[in-house]
Amino acid sequence: MPLRCLIVDDNASFREEMRGLLAEQGLDVVGGAESGPEAFQQIAELRPDVALIDIDLGEESGLEVARQLRERPGQDAVPHVILISTHGEAEYADLIEASSAIGFLAKIDVSAATIRQMLAAIDGDRVDEP
Repeated sequence: MPLRCLIVDDNASFREEMRGLLAEQGLDVVGGAESGPEAFQQIAELRPDVALIDIDLGEESGLEVARQLRERPGQDAVPHVILISTHGEAEYADLIEASSAIGFLAKIDVSAATIRQMLAAIDGDRVDEP
C-alpha cells in the first residue's frame, strides 16, 4: 500500500506543486491543509502515515501544531511528523530536536525518497517501496 502523506503549509501553490511531485514519485498525497485546525481535521478524517508540516504557518507555528498533534486525546493514528521550511535546519536545530517530529527537511530537499529514508530510520521494514 502506498505511503499516505498530508502536506500542511500556508502556501497553496507550494502544496499543489509538492502534491504533484510526491504523487509522481509514488506517494499518495491524501490532503493539504493551510492551518493547524484544518490539519487536525484532515488527519482525523484521512489518517495519513506522515504529515509534512511547515515550521512557519503564517500566524501559526508548525512546531506548535506538531506538539498539539501529539497531545490530542483520542488520537489513535497520529502520523509521523516531518517539519519543513524554506530556512535551513541550523536556524531551528534546538526547536526541532525538542519537538515530537521525526526530523526536518528543507523544502528544496523534500522528495518521496527522503521521506521514505526518514521513516525507514524509525520504522525499519514497514515503509513501502516505490
